[in-house]
Amino acid sequence: MTIREAIKKDASGIAAVHVESWQTTYKGIIPQYFLDELSVGERTKLWNQNLENRENMIFVAEDSSGIIGFITGGKRKENTEVGVTDLTSLYLLDVCHGQGIGRKLVDQLMHAFKKQGYKKVYVDVLADNATRHFYTYLGADYVKTVKVRIGGRLLNEEVYVFEIN
Repeated sequence: MTIREAIKKDASGIAAVHVESWQTTYKGIIPQYFLDELSVGERTKLWNQNLENRENMIFVAEDSSGIIGFITGGKRKENTEVGVTDLTSLYLLDVCHGQGIGRKLVDQLMHAFKKQGYKKVYVDVLADNATRHFYTYLGADYVKTVKVRIGGRLLNEEVYVFEIN
């Protein structure tokens, strides 16, 4: 398994992981119709755009079968704090959980953020996501809970912050 910076040709592999991980992670949390309508083709278009945006940091984990996970980061528009950025997504295929891959992806992103001079990194995670404690395990502190609407359903989202030393 290797971790590397994503390139343009990774769009479809990232999209496949994105769709599959949403459909497994958020089953019973996000309305099923919303999950069923997720399309690898549509997500590939989104990831082609994301990979063209130089402000996005995107790393992939891959093994001999292809891309098995990814992490993204970059400053969200609503984040106006100086020296602060955001971990915007982290997804792994379900069969890859518990193997240390998520930790390696987070370490890679944090190292890149540190090189850019960031001191704090926010991450938002749905409160009903069973893997949300992964972030506190890695050292993030809980900040607050906010409301978000996904698929017509109002959900609680927890905000955590990492301090970069």
